Amino acid sequence: MKRKYKLLVIITACLVSITNTLSDHTYAAQERRTALVIGNSSYSSGPLKNPVNDAADMAESLQKLGFSVTLKKNASYKEMDDAIRDFGDKLKKGGVGLFFYAGHGVQIRGRNYLIPIGANISKDTDVKFYAVDTEIVLAEMENAGNQLNIVILDACRDNPFVKSFRSVNRGLAIISNAPKGTFITYSTSPGKVAIDGSGRNSPYTESLIRHMKTPGLPIEEVFKEVRKDLVRKTSGHQVPWELSSLEGRFYFIPGQPSISATSSAVEDLDVELRKIDAEKERLRRERELLEQQAVLAKEKKLLDEKRKKLVMGSQPSGSNANEIGTDGRFIAYDNGTVLDTKTNLMWAAIDNMNDISWRKARSYCINYNAGGYNDWRMPTIGELQTLYDGILTDRKISPDCWYDKKMRICTNLIKLTGVIWADETRDDYHYLFSFWRCTGPFRKRHSEYYNDEIRALPVRTHDSHQ
Repeated sequence: MKRKYKLLVIITACLVSITNTLSDHTYAAQERRTALVIGNSSYSSGPLKNPVNDAADMAESLQKLGFSVTLKKNASYKEMDDAIRDFGDKLKKGGVGLFFYAGHGVQIRGRNYLIPIGANISKDTDVKFYAVDTEIVLAEMENAGNQLNIVILDACRDNPFVKSFRSVNRGLAIISNAPKGTFITYSTSPGKVAIDGSGRNSPYTESLIRHMKTPGLPIEEVFKEVRKDLVRKTSGHQVPWELSSLEGRFYFIPGQPSISATSSAVEDLDVELRKIDAEKERLRRERELLEQQAVLAKEKKLLDEKRKKLVMGSQPSGSNANEIGTDGRFIAYDNGTVLDTKTNLMWAAIDNMNDISWRKARSYCINYNAGGYNDWRMPTIGELQTLYDGILTDRKISPDCWYDKKMRICTNLIKLTGVIWADETRDDYHYLFSFWRCTGPFRKRHSEYYNDEIRALPVRTHDSHQ
């Protein structure tokens, strides 16, 4: 509460200071104010719910704000054209002019057209003959030469003639040739479509009427508040736009901002401050996480160095094996051995590469002496499974697997050329392990001479304290 009270005091003081130092160009409430308000809803194609209500409520609000208002509902082309020309004549008496339109509007080749009731439009080329060009409104304002003009277009609903047009552009185009001293506002951004609304008024007009009644709020701030409302209500889908060539200030209601407006500004500032605090907290957590990651990376590097020292220190006396490759888990040495750091098993870097029977494979492994070690042996099924990079199955080998030679081994540092004998037997069977796709462990009936593409792969249990 203390924080909000301080903010309220600061903002109130600033607003009072600004009000007391306004330039002579400020347009006071006593100036002549003239408005033309048009709302079209009863279209034969694409009728709308809100525009007539929008126009009626806008006209009533403008009258209370000192405007002399001409209101047209469901106007034809002639009624709109006559009203705009009469509006231009009135502006020649000086003061502030305001044109408000709610209804269907389309853009054709970069020009904006307001659609009258009863317009006979069957193709895009009809628009310039049966719809009102917004350039007429701007031309009347320029011809009048009055001090300030406001154009409000809540006319970006969906194009009701889209199916009959050869070229389709959604929403309205940017007006780039408005006379000096003109403020133009669109209910949504150029090329986009506005929401008609489900209540009495469109979301845009409803918000505009509310913020126009805020004392001491410059016209630019009025429409900034409208934009904030629409972005929040439509989740960012509708974003009003303004174009301005104003040189002075204009207030719908001059004077100091009301307490409610000041409180709203305080709340907005407080929201921004909370966002800043949240961003600071996010950055703090992110910085802590990065620091933790750096510590973990340093610890991992130290552990890797210790592991390498232990591995190199455990080589047999007289061995000078050097590391020649690694894939993270496995380390290959130039003495023909590969160490699995996960299981602490040391493997021969390649199988015997020749057909061999189970008994000869066992003898081959026992007598293997790579790296100067003398404790090599035949691997078990479980040890071979630690190298397998596939899904193990209990079924017998499929004949198709004999022809699919894609190896499923979890490292490319160990070279295999066939099925591997395992140091396990049961009754008349010897066990084997295939790294070919869809195989895994299986067994074959004992035969001294059975050796079709079956290999021997020596293994030993590595002891880091050797």
